[in-house]
Amino acid sequence: MNKYIDAFINAFTGTVDWTLKSIVFDVPWYSNYFWGLIVISLCVWGLEIIFPWRKEQAVFRKDFWLDGFYMFFNFFIFSIAISGFYKLLQVLFSDIGLTDDSLALFDPSGWPMWLQLVVFFVILDFVQWFTHTLLHKYPFFWKFHKVHHSVKEMGFAAHLRYHWMENILYKPLKTFAVMLLFGFEPEQAYVVHFLAITIGHFNHSNIKITWGPLKYIINNPVMHLYHHSYVLPEGTYGVNFGISLSLWDYIFKTNYIPEDSGTIELGFPGDDVFPKDFIGQNTYGFKKET
Repeated sequence: MNKYIDAFINAFTGTVDWTLKSIVFDVPWYSNYFWGLIVISLCVWGLEIIFPWRKEQAVFRKDFWLDGFYMFFNFFIFSIAISGFYKLLQVLFSDIGLTDDSLALFDPSGWPMWLQLVVFFVILDFVQWFTHTLLHKYPFFWKFHKVHHSVKEMGFAAHLRYHWMENILYKPLKTFAVMLLFGFEPEQAYVVHFLAITIGHFNHSNIKITWGPLKYIINNPVMHLYHHSYVLPEGTYGVNFGISLSLWDYIFKTNYIPEDSGTIELGFPGDDVFPKDFIGQNTYGFKKET
């Protein structure tokens, strides 16, 4: 029992320590997600200010500060809070013989690093695309995902406005996919993580980018805006589920971009009574809907 308690405590305190060291630049720059997130956010926000797509939208748009809080809560505070539980599960799995590489179908250690990173990126993105469709398809998951879709004016920080329960679904599935196909994260996985943050920020930004011919591969703000549309195509539970890649939507026929004015209404039916504050939004999913 002491082993499990120690693992829980060490993971929690270790995550706190790493976060504090990140704030004071006492970790390698390439793994400093605290300042990395800030730099990426400021760069994309600056581009929003210089090249606004919806010119009537204020620099400090509606819920700007709420979304800013969500960014740091989901990326750091919740990660600290949950770190001990994930480590505890890792120890429990190890005790029954289920280790990081015990399920691996491939041994990519001999591959070139660039190939490891590309495959790692594609695998994670597909798992997230698939999980994202589940969040829309099933009412139990949708109750929590409504937090993300309660955004009424789109901007970069909306990327990380989501209910913490989504991590409970996303992270185990991503971890299992990595264990199944790789057994481990590539040594330079930070490249993939920072790339995903950057693309996610752009997708939610007030910038009109489609990436030209690459729009069929890489997600973009025009495509993702329609994912947040108040009015969805009849007979669908959502469109444009891509996270970093649009590829999956084109393959599985969930792509939808009828026009690109950027003037559509965002949200979902009933969002006028959806809580507007952080506490209300994060307790809503646990309540019985009337």
